[in-house]
Amino acid sequence: MQIDQYDVIVVGGGPAGLQAALTLGRMHHRVLLLDSGHYRNDPADHLHNFVTRDGTPPAEFRALAHRDLDEYATVERRSVAVSAIEPAGANAAGDGFTVTLADGAQALARRVVLATGVRDTLPELPGLEPLWGNVVAHCPFCHGHEFAGGHVALLGAGPHTPRVALMVSRIADRVTVLTDGAGLDEPTATLLAGAGIAVRADRVSGLSPSETGATVSFEDGPAEEVAGIFVTTTLTQSAPFAEQLGLAMLPSGGIEIDVMGRTSVPGVYAAGDLAHVAEVPMAFASVLTAASAGLVAGAACVADLLAIDHRMPVPA
Repeated sequence: MQIDQYDVIVVGGGPAGLQAALTLGRMHHRVLLLDSGHYRNDPADHLHNFVTRDGTPPAEFRALAHRDLDEYATVERRSVAVSAIEPAGANAAGDGFTVTLADGAQALARRVVLATGVRDTLPELPGLEPLWGNVVAHCPFCHGHEFAGGHVALLGAGPHTPRVALMVSRIADRVTVLTDGAGLDEPTATLLAGAGIAVRADRVSGLSPSETGATVSFEDGPAEEVAGIFVTTTLTQSAPFAEQLGLAMLPSGGIEIDVMGRTSVPGVYAAGDLAHVAEVPMAFASVLTAASAGLVAGAACVADLLAIDHRMPVPA
């Protein structure tokens, strides 16, 4: 059976993968974009903090991107998940990669861009998941403005809680940190109190939708009405390809990349919130930065293939 061959296969149809495919298509490389149809921002009604696209529904954003990509003859899109990626020969950099699709088909690529993103695991709390993506959020840059003028809560007492609480205090009329039974150290408690941010230590028993946003219930004491609530999620890779390929990982759970999106395995690149450089603690999770990372990874593919095809030095 003949196997289709591509210069680059991009795995993942979110903003990072879409932009990587566009960048490569504009350079007339033969590209295959594989899209499973599942995205980190599926629960969100709108994306934000992206100039010219602020407030755009994610599905509309993808449709606009598909329209752009379809203008390029060397770009092919398939709505199918990937089950495996493996080196096509003994030398991955020279022999490329075999990509096996969920439908059993296979394709060969000289280079692979991983743009499969990460998965958010929410705290185990009744009623939290149905509100996730709109009333419940994790990023004030993406969702904070939508709670402007309301009462906003932060769930938990993690290391980033004070910083997020202070950021949100510029937007919200009232901010409350719900420590859910945990204590705060004295400097943090003093900092929050000085900024007029309330702290409630009662254990949270659940959330339910309300006219203003959500009702937060507690094991003891009165409920709190909030316009929105920020939580910290646990991040894991959405796909098994980093493990399959033996990529170097970072303490955050992200794939380690250099500033051009190259991973520890030659010929494999990663873009979006599944990867970051070691100098920062975690990926900056936004649609705009994911798209930017896709552009960089796509450009790195172009530069590396150029170096191989014309026996030029590989750019640093």
